[in-house]
Amino acid sequence: MRDLQLPGRSVVHAVKGAAATSHPVSTMAAIDTLRKGGTAVDAAIAACAVQCVVEPMSTGIGGDCFSLVVPPGESRPVGLNASGFAPAGLTAEIARKDDGERVGLQSPHAVTIPGAIAGWQKLHDRFGRLPWWQVLQPAIDAAEDGFAITPRVAVDWERAGTKLHDHEHAARHWLRDGAYPKAGQRFAAPALAAVLKAVATDGADAFYRGWVAEDLVETLNAVGGRHAMADFAEYEPEFVEPISTDYRGHTVWQIPPNGQGATTLLMLNILEGLDLPGLDPVGVERLHLETEASRLAYAARDAHIADPKFVDVPVERLLSRDYAAQQRGRIGRDSVMENVAELSGHVYRDTVYLTVVDRERMVCSFINSLYFPFGSGLCGNRTGILLQNRGAGFSLVEGHPNCLAPRKRPRHTIIPALASRDGRPFLSFGVMGGDYQPVGQCHVLTNIVDYGMDVQEALDCPRVFYNGGRLDVERGVPTDVRAALAALGHNVTTPEMPWGGGQAIMLDWDNDTLAAGSDPRKDGCALGW
Repeated sequence: MRDLQLPGRSVVHAVKGAAATSHPVSTMAAIDTLRKGGTAVDAAIAACAVQCVVEPMSTGIGGDCFSLVVPPGESRPVGLNASGFAPAGLTAEIARKDDGERVGLQSPHAVTIPGAIAGWQKLHDRFGRLPWWQVLQPAIDAAEDGFAITPRVAVDWERAGTKLHDHEHAARHWLRDGAYPKAGQRFAAPALAAVLKAVATDGADAFYRGWVAEDLVETLNAVGGRHAMADFAEYEPEFVEPISTDYRGHTVWQIPPNGQGATTLLMLNILEGLDLPGLDPVGVERLHLETEASRLAYAARDAHIADPKFVDVPVERLLSRDYAAQQRGRIGRDSVMENVAELSGHVYRDTVYLTVVDRERMVCSFINSLYFPFGSGLCGNRTGILLQNRGAGFSLVEGHPNCLAPRKRPRHTIIPALASRDGRPFLSFGVMGGDYQPVGQCHVLTNIVDYGMDVQEALDCPRVFYNGGRLDVERGVPTDVRAALAALGHNVTTPEMPWGGGQAIMLDWDNDTLAAGSDPRKDGCALGW
C-alpha cells in the first residue's frame, strides 16, 4: 500500500479488553467498567449512557439503539432491535394533513417511542454482570456534577442547536441564558440526572410506565402529538436473528430490517465481483466503483426496506448473488450510471457508535441515536429528555412499504456491524453518519480486507459519498483524483464537514490481543488495558 499521508494516529493494542467511542469521557467510562469486572455489554451501556449526557446533539435516552453481541466462545452474534414504533393513534392521513408530503423534522409526528432504555436493560439482563445502577452511575455523575464541553461538541452544539431556541423546554434545559456552551465550560443536566437515577433504581419501568412517560406524553400532545401512555407501556425491544453475507472469506453481520443493514451487505456483494485489491485505495477507479455500488444499493433500500411486521421485505432476494451480479452489470467503469433512483428522504450525519471487547472476548457492537442533531428538538418539560425524530424516516406515500402506520417502525439508518473469520469474531466496527453508514462500513471493511490497512488507517482513509445528485469528496482525496471523478460525470463537491466517524476493534486470536482505532473526524478515542 502506498503512503496515504494519513493523520497517523496509533493503533491501540490491548490484552484484557478494549473500547472505542466517539467521546473520550465515554471511552473512559467503558474502560472503568471493564476494570470493575463488567462485561463488554456493561461497558457499552455505561459508555453510551455517558455519551447521552456529554454529546446530547448526537444521541440520547429519547432515541433508539441496535446492538450485535457475540458471547464468549460463540461464533454467531445475537442481534438487538430497540427501535421504537409510531403511536397507535397516528396514521399517514393525519401526518399528511398536519405536515404535508413528508413528516416534519420538528413535528411531534416524527417522535416514535424511544427504544434506548428498554434496549439497554434487555441487553443487560442477558449479558450484563455488574449491578444495573452501577452501570448507569458514570452517566448520573456526569449529568449531576457537570462535564467539560470539548471543542468538537461545542462546534456541533452551536451548528445544530438552532432548533433548541424553537422550543421552550429545550432552551431551558440545553442552553444557558439562551446561549450555547463553549469549549472548556462546565455543563450540568440536573433534570436528566433525575431521570437516570429513577431508571437506575426502578429499571426501564421508570421510563415507560411512570412520571417520565407522563411528562413526555404531555409534552408531545401539547404540540399536536397523538401519543398515549399505552404506547410507552406496551413497547418492547426484541432480540433478532442477524443477516449476513460473505466477503472474501469474511462473514459480515447486520441487524435485519427495519434497519438498513441489508444495504451494506448488498453493496459488499456488488463490490466482491470487482477487482478492488488491484486498485489504488484513494484512486479514481476504487472511489468510482464504490460510489456506483452505493447508488444501486440505496435504490434497492429505498424501494424495499421497511418494518417486516407490516410488509414482506425480500431480504433473501436482495442478498442473493444473482441479484448482486445483475446490479453489478449496470456499472460502467468509464462513466456515471443513468436512471438510478436518487437517495430519498432526509440525509443527516449524527449518531453515536461504540464498540467494546472484554477479557473473556465477549464482543459488543453498539449504536444509539436521536436521528437528526438534537432529534426533533422537542424536549420533556420536567425531564429534559430530547426526543428523536426517527418518524421522519417514514414515507407518507400510500402503498409504499415504508408508509407510516400505527405501531409501525420506520426504516432505520443506524447499523452496528460485525465481521467474523474462520468461525470467530474478527472485527467489531461501525461508521456514524446517518445514510452514509453503509458506505462507511464498506469503505472501512474493504480498506482492511482488500488493502491490508490496520484499523486506524482504515478509519482515517479519505471518503466520498454520493447523495442528492452530488458526490461529496473529502479534502483528503488528491486533486487529480477529484478532477478524474468529475471527468467521469460525477458532480464533485467538497463537504463542509467530513463524512461520518467510526470505531473499530480487531481481534487477533493467534496472539490473543486486540487492536482498536477511533476516527479522527470525531472527539473519540480508543483505549485498552
